[in-house]
Amino acid sequence: MSLTVVKNATCTFCGCVCDDIELHANAEKIVATKRACSLGESWFKNHTAERLYPEALIDGQEATVDAAVEVAADYLVNANMPLVYGMSNVTCEAQREAVSLAELVGGIIDSHTSL
Repeated sequence: MSLTVVKNATCTFCGCVCDDIELHANAEKIVATKRACSLGESWFKNHTAERLYPEALIDGQEATVDAAVEVAADYLVNANMPLVYGMSNVTCEAQREAVSLAELVGGIIDSHTSL
């Protein structure tokens, strides 16, 4: 098995944005890290390119993405103050969209740092 080495990878898990991490990966999974803290190492090693799940689920059943988006939209429109939560592992652009979504549906937004 041939490993791919990525030097100077950036970890966005906790917000420190460490950018000197070295990753060793096979075709589907990161198998080793260098210079990552224990949180970053766990984050990298537990992500995979394998397709373990269907593209979308509705009530535990496989569904199309379009159908899942429709159901999610119904939940959000009919919810009373829906919570948009998390976003520690997403880009600034994705965070901006999450804030826009919360404003659009009259929801609230929070991050994992409130814990």
